[in-house]
Amino acid sequence: MLVQDITHDLTQAMKAREEPRLSTLRMLKAELQKLQADKGKGVEITDDDVHGVIRRLIKQRKDAAEQYKAGGADDRAESELSEIAILEPYLPKQLSDDEIDALISEAAGEIGASSPKDMGKLMKAVMAKAKGQADGSRVKERASAYLNK
Repeated sequence: MLVQDITHDLTQAMKAREEPRLSTLRMLKAELQKLQADKGKGVEITDDDVHGVIRRLIKQRKDAAEQYKAGGADDRAESELSEIAILEPYLPKQLSDDEIDALISEAAGEIGASSPKDMGKLMKAVMAKAKGQADGSRVKERASAYLNK
């Protein structure tokens, strides 16, 4: 299970005294403990739950990095980006653009999406098929291009 892998990696980072990795994994572990508390005792956290937490943390880091860059704090932006690099390996392999395009075509055929006004329905269908293997902004960009053809 992913939670056990994260705990193991956290221990390894402690032993190796890898400070950036250690602090990032500690932050992730704290978020997972909050999730466990919210779910209640005896309810297991699934890998999908962990992926959701990691995606949220990555999004927060990306947003913060953009703001730091805009404010001229490049060193802080680099710190946020390095945390993203530590978190990303725990996510499932991301789909390529070609694979996303194939999902979009398939979903559009199934729901009959043909114009930009169908974007919401198409996004919902594609994201359900992608199952966390594609970033929503990438899918939106590709779907928009598909519908505007």
